[in-house]
Amino acid sequence: MTAPITPSTASPIAVAAPPRSWFRLMVGLVLALSIPVVAQFRLVVPIEQTILFLGPAMAASGLVAWWLGGRLLMFLAWGGLAIWMLSISPSNATSFDPLSRGWVLLLAAAFGIVSWMEPRRAFFPRALAATAVTFAVAAMILAVGQGDVQDVGRTISEEFSRRLSQVSGQYDAWSRSPEWRNMSERYPGVAAVVEQGEARLPGLARTSIGVFPALLGLQSLAMLALAYAVYHRSSRTRIGPLLRPLADFRFGDQLIWGIVLGVTLLVLPSLQAARGLGLNLVVFFGALYALRGLGVLSWFLAPGKPTPVLLVIAACLAGPVVGIFSLGLGLADTWIDWRGRLRPAG
Repeated sequence: MTAPITPSTASPIAVAAPPRSWFRLMVGLVLALSIPVVAQFRLVVPIEQTILFLGPAMAASGLVAWWLGGRLLMFLAWGGLAIWMLSISPSNATSFDPLSRGWVLLLAAAFGIVSWMEPRRAFFPRALAATAVTFAVAAMILAVGQGDVQDVGRTISEEFSRRLSQVSGQYDAWSRSPEWRNMSERYPGVAAVVEQGEARLPGLARTSIGVFPALLGLQSLAMLALAYAVYHRSSRTRIGPLLRPLADFRFGDQLIWGIVLGVTLLVLPSLQAARGLGLNLVVFFGALYALRGLGVLSWFLAPGKPTPVLLVIAACLAGPVVGIFSLGLGLADTWIDWRGRLRPAG
């Protein structure tokens, strides 16, 4: 049996100059922080105050770095910011607010523990493990209470109903403005597209409620990656390997069983009661494989160039087409391994 991991037995971590490039990181930060002001994002992203993720995740990273030999000041600075961010509640806070803050705190703690246990492991397995641990702890907390699952579901529905009401009100106010009338007269095609998008908002909100756990897991992975990148650009102490480019994104092929299980729960009539779980599994793991497919596309097209940013923009503008194609490419990569087969020798 191996000895438990302790600070004395842990390997020393590398100290290096932070990476110089901030462009892609700044794009990610802008996209993350713009969620509260973009209507469609508000009806898809579970926790719209995405800035809440950064402080606790950075504090957890700073604690791991200090525990393994880094500077204490980094942990104290980000720890103080995290405490301030989580303790300040907005005046219009709802019952969803403490749930979101509790999730962020659990996620940061889980990521810190996993990173401390395995500081040499790549980021994605650590983030995936931390997200799974957070779901497990949340499920245990709900299992202890009486009727808490129904209360959480009702709180989530009320939160998305509130957001939908706010977004619809903003659309109504805008549609009555002189600027909108002038634009609709000059560009009737654009006005028709906007009106069609507004009509789809209630359906988008209902869909997001149904796959809320999957969306929450995906958001958690994305925000952990963003916080991890910010940490390594603001600190000389590394707590693990740097994030790889999108063209190198891959993961263990055993995750294909998540999609297999989800599809099984969806199609078997005898498992109708578990279709909600099946749908969430398909959405979560399907999104991961679609991202893997985008990585394959990025590797094919122009490795090392701004292709990842262009692919993300294309996925936003033509989501269904790019999403389905990249999903198929990512699933096929499980067996074909495009990048391994076509990589030049030597």
